[in-house]
Amino acid sequence: MTSTHHSAPAVRLTGLLLLTSLTTMVAAAVIVVPSGLTLNPADPAATLAAVNARPGLHLLELGLDVIGWLALTGAGLLMAARTRVTGPHLALLPAGLLAAAGLAGLLHDAGNLALTQLAADPGDPAAITVARAVMLVAKWMVNLAGLLWVAAVASATFFTTLPAGLRRAGAVAALSGLAAVVLPWTTGTAGPSPMLEQVGYVLHLPVMIWYGVLGWRELGGRTYVS
Repeated sequence: MTSTHHSAPAVRLTGLLLLTSLTTMVAAAVIVVPSGLTLNPADPAATLAAVNARPGLHLLELGLDVIGWLALTGAGLLMAARTRVTGPHLALLPAGLLAAAGLAGLLHDAGNLALTQLAADPGDPAAITVARAVMLVAKWMVNLAGLLWVAAVASATFFTTLPAGLRRAGAVAALSGLAAVVLPWTTGTAGPSPMLEQVGYVLHLPVMIWYGVLGWRELGGRTYVS
């Protein structure tokens, strides 16, 4: 399929938002993984202690993640607005799913923010109990965000005018992201270990990179989503 070239600011802004989302989320992951600041519902006391020991780093990572999910939400909404004007209307589905993924990610970050306050007294038994519940909800919110993001990629390969190469890459990325989403379900009541979570991050990377490529094309004024 051939691409069309647009100079509309909305196209370039969509690309900028997608690239912003990719870079800020990767930056947040680079901070959180080696510093041990990942949410671990299996050991809430240790998680609270880690956040208490490095509150500035935790807030920096959280701020970057919030920017990433906000940018993703904005990109999805902008795609939906463009689709309403140019069609086809089936392209509203991936745009809406992308925006929904961003909103679910923001709910995940809301749990992270609540954890910051709970970490003020990491040894308080009540804070530890509440923190475990908060982390469990936050974990499943980010899992939901991942599922919606994968669904956005998969539907984009069917309902938008993508070139063949980008379609094939989208299908591969969707399968990789789906594997990441399924991982927590395989752990039963134990929940995913920190190591398994890092595997999930790696499996989600193709989805993020795919949208990053799409963002780069749109930043150059080339659109395939309408």
